[in-house]
Amino acid sequence: MISSMTGFASNELELDAGTLLCEIRSVNHRYLETGMRLPEGFRPLEPELRKRVSDVLKRGKVDVSLHFQAANKEAPKLELNTALAEEIIKHSNSINSMLKQDSAISPLSILRWPGVLREAALDMESLQEPASGLLIKALDELRSTRASEGARIHGMLEDRLQQILDIVATVSARLPAVLENSRARMRERAAVLEQKIDPERLEQELLILAQKQDVAEELDRLQAHVAELREILTSDDAVGRRLDFMMQELNREANTLGSKSADPLTSKCAVDLKVLIEQMREQVQNVE
Repeated sequence: MISSMTGFASNELELDAGTLLCEIRSVNHRYLETGMRLPEGFRPLEPELRKRVSDVLKRGKVDVSLHFQAANKEAPKLELNTALAEEIIKHSNSINSMLKQDSAISPLSILRWPGVLREAALDMESLQEPASGLLIKALDELRSTRASEGARIHGMLEDRLQQILDIVATVSARLPAVLENSRARMRERAAVLEQKIDPERLEQELLILAQKQDVAEELDRLQAHVAELREILTSDDAVGRRLDFMMQELNREANTLGSKSADPLTSKCAVDLKVLIEQMREQVQNVE
């Protein structure tokens, strides 16, 4: 079944270290374009996350946002910068030796020195695996959302395809009468002419007129395009571009049908076809 390119998914994960939130938005785009917004410490994950997105999605402009909120703790863990503390003590002792005095160094004075005490850094490596798993869940949710929207588009397209077949059937049923009416009008015009017209020449002209107004080939192609579109809609692949191409083919046949028409009802059917095709084309732009 087809999928839409538009969707949104959000997933949250509570950890001892804090809360991870992954949000994914996707909109229409000609190709797959992935944007990443990751907090510091999660940058090494970017290549893997991009690959996971490309494994699941084929088209669309996709924005992935990962947020991390550290847990609030009343007493954060502190780390002692031992190397810096040892340097301070060594230089303090050197100054005492230069002053030829033996004054005790206050531990609190050393601890107050900038950089001696620092808050323990989070183990970001331990958060990378949960973050990757969170993205996978968000992608599954996004794919489900896009599939649901795709099912709605599928239903709309199928309804329009059936209407196209109904119009084709109407024009096909009327085609013999249209051709006969055209022949009758030409004979009437020939009859009112004062000069005699060669019957053989008249038949030739009637044949040329019938060929110009015969839209049977266009109707056959419209039916063939509808059959192909229905087959495409059952594919699990990304078929948005193929569908867009088929809309061009349908529109070409509708234009030809309108240009050949010598009948008001057929002309109206050609206009109705173009309206249906345009409605389909707008929806196809959303298909992956």
